[in-house]
Amino acid sequence: MSELVLLAGFFGILGLLLWLGFDSDDDNGGGGLMQPSLVPIPVRRHR
Repeated sequence: MSELVLLAGFFGILGLLLWLGFDSDDDNGGGGLMQPSLVPIPVRRHR
């Protein structure tokens, strides 16, 4: 019985690592969190 629980835990951790590895948002693939774009802000030089 303990072998079955250990095997299920191993496959669970392996599946979680694969899911987190393939679903990363740092590749700018078009979805999820992306880098913000810088927008120029006009600054007044005189009062």
